[in-house]
Amino acid sequence: MRNVADSNTHGWHPAWSLRPVWVSLALVLLVLTAGLDAAAESIAVKSAVLRAQDESYVIDAEFDFSLPGPLEQALLRGTPLYFVLETEVTRNRSYWFDERINSPQSVRRLTFHALTNSYRVDTGHSVSTSGNYATLDEALRQIRLVRGRTLLERRELRSGERYDVSLRLRLDTTQLPKPLQVNTLVSREWTLVSDWYRVVLSP
Repeated sequence: MRNVADSNTHGWHPAWSLRPVWVSLALVLLVLTAGLDAAAESIAVKSAVLRAQDESYVIDAEFDFSLPGPLEQALLRGTPLYFVLETEVTRNRSYWFDERINSPQSVRRLTFHALTNSYRVDTGHSVSTSGNYATLDEALRQIRLVRGRTLLERRELRSGERYDVSLRLRLDTTQLPKPLQVNTLVSREWTLVSDWYRVVLSP
């Protein structure tokens, strides 16, 4: 009769041979993720100011970035690029969680038109405003510069309270075609995002 122990020589199990492979894959993913995180803040925030305008508070901000080669090539081939300006407004509370106030975001779409050899920037979800530009730098300037962007109504805030306003600009990679979205997982050149920039507001 065959001894059962003989079929498992030296305690070896087939699944164990896969362990080095899984460990190697995990290490590769860890390195890739760390590399992307380190280079993720590829948009610099040069300035951000809040000011009262009529019955609202508005944002004036300036960012600094350029398009990496792969993104520029995708743009020239007809892929639109969507840039999102995100904001978060919270009211400080000493004895409870901070209260989050309605925090809108705005979108700017950058496209290239080969027929006219020009760039176009559309602002707003319903393409409320737009402009055509002869060069990429002129078009990017419209995305880098934010002027008078409405944040919230003054009546939404309490006088004498402190509010933290955070904002950042990022390329919305979920709007890229599916094949290009894979590139964002392995190459930092497909990721554009700024760090969160905080401004204190005391009405």
